[in-house]
Amino acid sequence: MNCDLLIKNGYVVDYATNTEGIYDIAVTGGKITAMEQSLNYTANQTIDAEGKLVVPGLVDMHVHASAWLGGYYGHEMLIKAGVTSALDMSGPGKSVFEIARDHGAGVNLATIEYMRPGHTVKTEDPSTEELTDLISKLLTEGSIGIKLLGGHYPLTPEATSRAIKVAGELNAYTAFHAGTTAHGSNIEGMLEAVELADGYPLHLAHINAYCRGLIKPAMEETQMALTALANNLNISCEAYLSPFNGTSAEIVDGMAGSLVTRRCLKTGGYSEDAAGMEKAILEGWAQINLPQGDEVVLATGAVARDYWKSKDTDVTVSFTVNPITPRVEIATAKGANGKFLVDAISTDGGGIPRNVLIPAGLALVDLGGLTLKEFVAKVSYNPSQILGLVSKGSLAVGKDADITIINTHTKEAYATIVNGTACYLDGKLNKQKGKIITTAAGADYIKNFGLEPLIVNISESSLFTKKARS
Repeated sequence: MNCDLLIKNGYVVDYATNTEGIYDIAVTGGKITAMEQSLNYTANQTIDAEGKLVVPGLVDMHVHASAWLGGYYGHEMLIKAGVTSALDMSGPGKSVFEIARDHGAGVNLATIEYMRPGHTVKTEDPSTEELTDLISKLLTEGSIGIKLLGGHYPLTPEATSRAIKVAGELNAYTAFHAGTTAHGSNIEGMLEAVELADGYPLHLAHINAYCRGLIKPAMEETQMALTALANNLNISCEAYLSPFNGTSAEIVDGMAGSLVTRRCLKTGGYSEDAAGMEKAILEGWAQINLPQGDEVVLATGAVARDYWKSKDTDVTVSFTVNPITPRVEIATAKGANGKFLVDAISTDGGGIPRNVLIPAGLALVDLGGLTLKEFVAKVSYNPSQILGLVSKGSLAVGKDADITIINTHTKEAYATIVNGTACYLDGKLNKQKGKIITTAAGADYIKNFGLEPLIVNISESSLFTKKARS
């Protein structure tokens, strides 16, 4: 037998098929055509995976890959981190598509568009009519839905509730960085978000970000968050494991424009204005996301300050504000039925330098917090189902050949295979256009960009069908 790609002797772990052991995998036409303990195939390309971990392609359901947050660096950083599919969580969608077309690294990308007063909506209290018109337009322009930026640029509680309801009725994806004009990006804002969803499908972003000890002790907040999730299965969610957050360093009218940034400056003992930001950068509390070589790095001191100023302050900044204990508890917690309370491990990375699905996820495996199959469920299978990627997240025969090969010694991606092509292999990029995950309404728009649409039906995804968590 002949195939396009043969992966030999890897330690294969697949949650969906309950497979674990040493297997060979054959790929032809972008699909997995065989997986057996030994395949006597000839192949156009063979990858020896002996001593390496072979898993379904990683699916990161919270990244940033637009010109606003990392640009083409983000696309390359995702592929190098083993990510085969991802959800860009704010857009602008057009920017993501342009980069994927002109500088693509191969990752399959979905986008949702940000909601910000004075930008995409007129005020902090948009009407049902305005929201309906906007979301309908966004779907025809390739995005799969919306991102409520409540923690940074909040809407009123009433408008937030309207947006979730309108998106649900239009079968659009809704993600929410919790926070409204009534409550901030904290445990109170998260609990408010659950109430405002009112049973409608909602992706509640980065659960760990609401458990930083701002209102109550961090572990008490963690238990409050997990209890709310256990009682509201209409909420899909993820959490990330990095100690760093990511937010805007932009100064607007003399003050930090983002409410999250203001809170981070205050937490570090700095004023919430331009002078406070500059001092925080120089003293190392505020870490500017600085392009360097072929990636984005965290930088402090005069170099970071000068870059921030050269961009009129409109750059990304990170602060070390995520306590470790809530991060671990949230990533591993299960309900009384033995199911995970938080569906997925994400990174909130891409162009933000914290693409740590592999090293952080495997660290939890080493600590006994997750089994290898559970690791695969949280970084591949579950997020693929939430995004409606029914042909991904598994190594079963007939599924898309999205495969990540991991060097378990270095805890890094050795190979990132997307649609049967090794876009990254042993330190080398093989850059190509990835597909854009969109709905049927946006397919023509994506084609007109010169990109191939990967059509999903959000109404049939686990975000909408409220399947029990894995």
